[in-house]
Amino acid sequence: MEAAALSSYLKKRVRTVKDWPIDGVNFRDVTTLFNDPEAFRVMIEAFAMDCTQLEVDVIAAIDARGFIIGGALSYQLHKPFALVRKKGKLPHRTVEESYTLEYGSATIEINADACEPGQRVLLVDDLIATGGTLIASEKLFRKIGAEVVGVAAIIDLPELGGSQKLRDAGLPVHALCAFSEAE
Repeated sequence: MEAAALSSYLKKRVRTVKDWPIDGVNFRDVTTLFNDPEAFRVMIEAFAMDCTQLEVDVIAAIDARGFIIGGALSYQLHKPFALVRKKGKLPHRTVEESYTLEYGSATIEINADACEPGQRVLLVDDLIATGGTLIASEKLFRKIGAEVVGVAAIIDLPELGGSQKLRDAGLPVHALCAFSEAE
């Protein structure tokens, strides 16, 4: 499916919840895509084509909706799967990175052995907003000697600036569709 057709197909299936979690926010609910087997298949196939072009060694997914996409993509491509979790959720030796959010701060972790030095990692999440978690995730993998070669997400919210921050950091970004705040 061509990019414009794919974008339109997915956008029609994303539920928008107005004024959630606070007034003025249009929350893009991707669970509707996970509940639609054909949409889910189409998304994973689109991501798989990107991974092949990027010569990805490891799929790394962001807590929590990213796990759904990342797990399916890892399975599809027969690639190792690494988890980026909130601090305190991984039981093994970890590496952590703290970062600032628009409403505070957060810390994420990966297992210290999430991948081997030199491996090429694709970061996967449900959407790109401000980019803070994805930038912090890239730093985590760099700490253990891996190279993040791209970011994949179902949705980009370009008005929030995250995808541009990622590109400015040298990370190729692939989002299957984008929403403006007005949509």
